[in-house]
Amino acid sequence: MGRHSLPDQYGAGGSDPRRPGLRRRARRRTVVIATALVLTVAGGTAVAVRGGLLSFGSSCQDDPVRLTLAVSPDLAPALQTAAKQAREADLTSDGRCVAVTVSARESYEVADTLRAGKGPDAEVWVPDSELWLQRLTADGGTSAVSTVGHVASTPVGVAMVPAAAKSLGWPKKTYSWLELAGARLRDDSLRLGAADPARSASGLLALTQLSTAAAAGEGGDTQAAALMKALSQRVSDSDGQVLETLPRDSSGTELGNPKRNQALVVSEQAAHMYNSGTDSGSSLDFFYPQDGSPRLDYPYALLDQTGLTTDESRAAIRFMSYLGDARQRRLLERHGFRTSDDAAPPDALVTRAGGSSPQPYTAAGGPASAVAVQETLGVWTITVQSARITTVVDASASMAEPVPGTEQSRMDVTKASLLQALATFTSDDEIGLWDFSTELDGDKDYRVLVPTERLGDGNGEGAQRERLSTAFGSLEPVPNGGTGLYDTTLAAYRSATGSYAKGRFNALVVLTDGRNEDPGSIARADLIARLERLTNPERPVPLIMIAVGPDADREEADRIARATGGSGHEVTDPSQIHSVILKAIVGAASPGAPD
Repeated sequence: MGRHSLPDQYGAGGSDPRRPGLRRRARRRTVVIATALVLTVAGGTAVAVRGGLLSFGSSCQDDPVRLTLAVSPDLAPALQTAAKQAREADLTSDGRCVAVTVSARESYEVADTLRAGKGPDAEVWVPDSELWLQRLTADGGTSAVSTVGHVASTPVGVAMVPAAAKSLGWPKKTYSWLELAGARLRDDSLRLGAADPARSASGLLALTQLSTAAAAGEGGDTQAAALMKALSQRVSDSDGQVLETLPRDSSGTELGNPKRNQALVVSEQAAHMYNSGTDSGSSLDFFYPQDGSPRLDYPYALLDQTGLTTDESRAAIRFMSYLGDARQRRLLERHGFRTSDDAAPPDALVTRAGGSSPQPYTAAGGPASAVAVQETLGVWTITVQSARITTVVDASASMAEPVPGTEQSRMDVTKASLLQALATFTSDDEIGLWDFSTELDGDKDYRVLVPTERLGDGNGEGAQRERLSTAFGSLEPVPNGGTGLYDTTLAAYRSATGSYAKGRFNALVVLTDGRNEDPGSIARADLIARLERLTNPERPVPLIMIAVGPDADREEADRIARATGGSGHEVTDPSQIHSVILKAIVGAASPGAPD
């Protein structure tokens, strides 16, 4: 058999040394075959590794950093797509893959959860507006939320069905916010809807711009309250729900339905997505108010109170950076968002949203101040629900002390602030006034100056609003009078709970510039115990106690007020009383307010 065997050098894959050309061709063939085999094996191995069939060392997907993002529902679909693309691209942070899960959560729901001291089961929160973070941190709230950037933005304006827009001269005629709202008041047939400003940033931003403009004009705060009252009649719980109030077809059969809105306060992105899902016959036209469109700015916030690890924090920031890539910016724009506040928006985005020249779709309104937003929300709360509030004012001798930097006394500035607050209430609200010192009325430290009744009751000089205006203006410090705080607070709270008005926001507001100075009054511990017994969760009457000036005790005010589910506040300048009352009302009316 040996002589029939080929020599090793002539075996398979070998070459004949006596034939150089054949030898070169064989070498080339060997290289080609070997290369093909390597590529085939490598390709198959890659497929097998991706499928989890083979593993040569660890993949970044074996031990990813997992993150959950609680994202505003309008932005969630875009970020869900971005998270999927990040996984497919093996996005890494410090060598580990970043596995992101996006959960759509209403911004107000997450804010309420955080405000109540609970976690939303997420490491990152992307609400639709910085407003929610401002409300969280106001008045010493949670600081365990840190913003590291903004994902996108979208302006807020007014979208209308074409028939309504045409009647107002769209697109050539432009309007201010006040003029657009005024069109609703002038003509009841123009039905304007909005999302509840207590639950919607777009609703609150628009309302703040509207109320600020109204307050600067003739009629001031009273006109702003009237506008709010009219708008409150067509409010929906959320931005998504307000879109459902539009006519469901373009045939005209529902345009006359009084339950259907013809115009909505919504974001450009909401109008863009609505128009993207409808035919041209039922699309919306979009007004960009000439005095500027406030913007939703989608902050990207780390929720530090969940105990973020260093890996989670770095991975969260890495994903935020990834959202700034060109591909992700295009993704956001396809979903109707703007990715730059400085550059003009893409024409396709504006057109799809219903915008058209000469509408000022690049005009941006300046950011509203935290104080303006808080005051607007306070007025909205008492306007929509109607209020029953008794105000109790300290008339002790110390109220004659001058306010630093002014020529006015504490009482003078307090009266001016209370008169300003009075202008924000409507004729349906019930307001009353007490004052107190020590032994002001016989052996009582307090007296009722104006009983708590509807501001619209009575006529002429006998009207409740006029009686209160006169009484506020007549408040004077009692010479040598002390601060009979405890007995007064108990008596006023007993009266407020005993006259509780169902369906209204009931509250007791006590303003004092000092500590209790009545040696014959009940003790503080006894006061708190009695207040707790009077408190009924089914008939809530929060006590809002405001400590005025350097001699007042904020801690004591807060301790007493919290016995009723209310809150204590401190102002160094009595002119701040108006803002603080509105802020306290918002806090007491919020479903997420802490106990």
